[in-house]
Amino acid sequence: MTDQAVKGPASYFPSIEKKYGRPVAEWKDLIRTSPLTKHMELVGWLKSEHGLGHGHANALVAHTLAEDSAG
Repeated sequence: MTDQAVKGPASYFPSIEKKYGRPVAEWKDLIRTSPLTKHMELVGWLKSEHGLGHGHANALVAHTLAEDSAG
Protein backbone atom coordinates (compact mmCIF):
# COMPACT_ATOMS: atom_id res chain seq x y z
CA MET A 1 0.00 0.00 0.00
CA THR A 2 1.24 3.49 -0.77
CA ASP A 3 1.67 6.35 1.65
CA GLN A 4 -0.64 8.58 -0.38
CA ALA A 5 -4.23 8.80 0.73
CA VAL A 6 -6.96 8.33 -1.84
CA LYS A 7 -8.31 11.71 -2.85
CA GLY A 8 -11.43 12.92 -4.62
CA PRO A 9 -14.63 10.92 -5.04
CA ALA A 10 -12.90 7.56 -4.56
CA SER A 11 -12.05 8.55 -0.98
CA TYR A 12 -15.74 7.98 -0.16
CA PHE A 13 -15.85 4.43 -1.52
CA PRO A 14 -14.92 2.49 1.64
CA SER A 15 -17.57 4.28 3.70
CA ILE A 16 -20.16 3.88 0.92
CA GLU A 17 -19.59 0.13 0.82
CA LYS A 18 -19.70 -0.12 4.61
CA LYS A 19 -22.79 2.04 5.08
CA TYR A 20 -24.95 0.72 2.23
CA GLY A 21 -23.70 -2.87 1.98
CA ARG A 22 -23.09 -2.88 -1.77
CA PRO A 23 -19.78 -2.83 -3.61
CA VAL A 24 -18.96 0.35 -5.52
CA ALA A 25 -19.01 -1.61 -8.80
CA GLU A 26 -22.67 -2.41 -8.18
CA TRP A 27 -23.51 1.27 -7.61
CA LYS A 28 -21.66 2.18 -10.81
CA ASP A 29 -23.64 -0.44 -12.73
CA LEU A 30 -26.87 1.06 -11.40
CA ILE A 31 -25.78 4.53 -12.48
CA ARG A 32 -24.77 3.32 -15.93
CA THR A 33 -28.04 1.45 -16.51
CA SER A 34 -30.23 4.30 -15.30
CA PRO A 35 -32.16 6.15 -18.01
CA LEU A 36 -30.96 9.37 -16.40
CA THR A 37 -27.81 11.00 -17.77
CA LYS A 38 -27.35 14.35 -16.01
CA HIS A 39 -25.19 14.54 -12.92
CA MET A 40 -27.72 16.09 -10.54
CA GLU A 41 -30.57 13.92 -11.84
CA LEU A 42 -28.51 10.85 -11.01
CA VAL A 43 -27.57 12.23 -7.58
CA GLY A 44 -31.24 12.93 -6.79
CA TRP A 45 -32.23 9.47 -7.98
CA LEU A 46 -29.65 7.74 -5.77
CA LYS A 47 -30.82 9.80 -2.82
CA SER A 48 -34.56 9.28 -3.32
CA GLU A 49 -34.62 5.71 -4.64
CA HIS A 50 -31.68 4.19 -2.80
CA GLY A 51 -31.36 6.30 0.35
CA LEU A 52 -27.83 7.54 -0.23
CA GLY A 53 -26.63 10.74 1.37
CA HIS A 54 -25.81 13.66 -0.92
CA GLY A 55 -22.03 13.39 -0.58
CA HIS A 56 -21.99 9.67 -1.25
CA ALA A 57 -24.34 9.94 -4.23
CA ASN A 58 -22.37 12.86 -5.64
CA ALA A 59 -19.06 10.99 -5.30
CA LEU A 60 -20.39 7.89 -7.07
CA VAL A 61 -21.92 9.88 -9.92
CA ALA A 62 -18.87 12.11 -10.38
CA HIS A 63 -16.47 9.16 -10.45
CA THR A 64 -18.64 7.08 -12.78
CA LEU A 65 -19.26 9.88 -15.27
CA ALA A 66 -15.57 10.82 -15.26
CA GLU A 67 -14.60 7.19 -15.96
CA ASP A 68 -17.11 6.96 -18.79
CA SER A 69 -16.02 10.21 -20.44
CA ALA A 70 -12.34 9.20 -20.22
CA GLY A 71 -12.95 5.91 -21.99
